[in-house]
Amino acid sequence: MLEQEAPAEGRRVSLCWNWDRGEKGFDDSLFGAAPEPRSSFQHLAKFNHKGYIKKIGKAGWFHNVEKGEQRENMGPLDGIKVIEMAGLAPTPYCGMILADFGADIIIVDRLSKGGPEIPNVMGKNLFDRGKRSMRINLKTKEGTAIVQKMIQNSDVLLEPYRPGVMEDLDLGPGEALRLNPGLIYARLTGWGQVGPYANMAGHDINYIALSGALSLFRRKGERPLPPCNLLGDFAGGGMLCAMGILLALIERNRSGKGQVVDAAMLDGATSLSTFFFALLANNLMTLDIGTNMLDSGAPYYQAYETSDAKFIAVGAIEGRFYEQLLKGLGIDSSSLPEQNDTGKWPEMVDRFAEVFRTKTRDEWAAVFEGKDACVAPVLGLDETGDHPHNRARNLLINVDEVIQPAPAPRLSRTPGRVRASARPRGSETRNVLSDLGYSDVEIQKMFRDGIVE
Repeated sequence: MLEQEAPAEGRRVSLCWNWDRGEKGFDDSLFGAAPEPRSSFQHLAKFNHKGYIKKIGKAGWFHNVEKGEQRENMGPLDGIKVIEMAGLAPTPYCGMILADFGADIIIVDRLSKGGPEIPNVMGKNLFDRGKRSMRINLKTKEGTAIVQKMIQNSDVLLEPYRPGVMEDLDLGPGEALRLNPGLIYARLTGWGQVGPYANMAGHDINYIALSGALSLFRRKGERPLPPCNLLGDFAGGGMLCAMGILLALIERNRSGKGQVVDAAMLDGATSLSTFFFALLANNLMTLDIGTNMLDSGAPYYQAYETSDAKFIAVGAIEGRFYEQLLKGLGIDSSSLPEQNDTGKWPEMVDRFAEVFRTKTRDEWAAVFEGKDACVAPVLGLDETGDHPHNRARNLLINVDEVIQPAPAPRLSRTPGRVRASARPRGSETRNVLSDLGYSDVEIQKMFRDGIVE
């Protein structure tokens, strides 16, 4: 986005555009030339002496803003159009992040009949919040043509399929970037676009296994326990893909060109493990997992069971925090080995565990409330919203009677927000087709012929 001062009347114009659609001709009889933008581009827009801008051809969307005025409910990604090819958890999560901050997301899903097996289908899919959706039969030329038309007027295409699938549909990056040279083409997969495993099936647990990350989640002598699918699907997949998209959008401000984002969950999980590669390289950990500071070896970095069969989390690494931990537990430091005497850690773990079993979780939470001991209760998902700190931050929100995490991170001036609750897939098929310029007769024929649903 560029902000330029208009030639007269001190009005500021905020410009959002879709890049290089091949139509840069404007009617100079209506619009005076804009001041030269602070970028490598020329002739992106023209405006009249009052600073009023309107949509011109396919150049994009332009918003007039009075000097000092904030557009109500404006998000940092307002005006960014995203095509989200329907997939499982990582891609919808990536799209949700973008939608929460203002992007206009349209999900392109298969027809409901004859689709593949999809696990964990949810009647209330939180990932679809703030998005529109349509159902298209991509096995037909007419269906493919609809998506190609969408590509011409979009900023981002997000797809989760194995390499070659989009190419077989004539929707691969080569064709997409030919139609729209400014398109950001994001490919979110497990194994990535190249390599011996690129075309092999897999899930989160497989990708984090190959990354080395899964090996870290186990106690000594036990088998690895995957952290659900948080690390590969969401942190290393959806979130890093969103970052890749934003990086590419920022770069497009300089070059005017789109590019392909190869976001592999394997790569993401490995990147998230950088700290542990560093510890290993500096001989600050061993591969005897379960004996190191952060992998359940240290007595001061553990989850302990309490008297009510719940748990308390302890992370008192620094000496001053460790002192507060011992004080709260009522343990005299002189009765214990030195904090980092690793050979004595197992017996210290047993000692701490014995003490923690003498009170309930909430009793221990009260003991350490306001203390710099790095102690917190382990809450269940059904308890998270009730904690005073979480309530103060509005950590969870209620959208149409569904409790869900609020948008994050929190921006002071243009925060994220849930713009609409999730609707059934295909609810906006007709409206999206109409927005694309198809006539009512054409749309009705598409429904009748099984091209859309």
